[in-house]
Amino acid sequence: MRFQERAVIVTGGSKGIGEGCSRVFCREGAMVSILARGEEAGMKLAAELNNKGPGRAVFIPCDVGDHQQLRKAIEATVQTFGRLDCIVNNAGQHPPAMSLDETTVEFMQELMRINYISTFAGARYALPHLRKTRGTIVNISSMTAVLGQDKSSAYCATKGAQVSLTKALAKELGPEGIRVNAILPSNIDTPLMRDWAATLDDPESALERVSAMQVFGRMGTIEEMGEVALFLASDESSFITGQAIEAEGGASLDY
Repeated sequence: MRFQERAVIVTGGSKGIGEGCSRVFCREGAMVSILARGEEAGMKLAAELNNKGPGRAVFIPCDVGDHQQLRKAIEATVQTFGRLDCIVNNAGQHPPAMSLDETTVEFMQELMRINYISTFAGARYALPHLRKTRGTIVNISSMTAVLGQDKSSAYCATKGAQVSLTKALAKELGPEGIRVNAILPSNIDTPLMRDWAATLDDPESALERVSAMQVFGRMGTIEEMGEVALFLASDESSFITGQAIEAEGGASLDY
């Protein structure tokens, strides 16, 4: 019960890594606010978590690409739970593989809005409430922020921006007792990963290759990423801030 009676917001919290975070936090007694666009998936997960406990969950429809929707969702969470102890800025998009020639400036701007501006806005709007609890910010970035990825310049850039923001905010907010960290997953078995693979010539072979990149010969699970997020949000990591935790199953070894 490492987060009992504490409140957490998970953006994109109904699927993929966000779902893993929602499940792990709720299992540890948290009050979880699931923010996502898909109402059916969000309501279903919230109902399941409430049935299982010991924490509780609410679903708040939100398109994080609209920063005003995100602001209202954060305020609604605080009204519901009476506090906010952590925001996990997870929501994002991995576009199909495309070369720089194929990537328009307009597309880059849109992806930056979804993947990076939402992270900035989430931290910005959560801050007044996190000051009251000396809370934490956890940003879900990607190993592509430090290793790159073929035909993925736009995505890699947005993920790198998240890491830079993490370090800057850790320095700025540390004196107030607010910790800020990022998680850089490698290949995690999520709908996003499978959607990306589906854009390639041979999806099955692609998934086999990305599984083999980890020293364990498999992709990570969404719950494993949730465990890392919980650690960074809890008092167990009280002396850790400004870090980009590479939760990558050894994929970068012998790179």
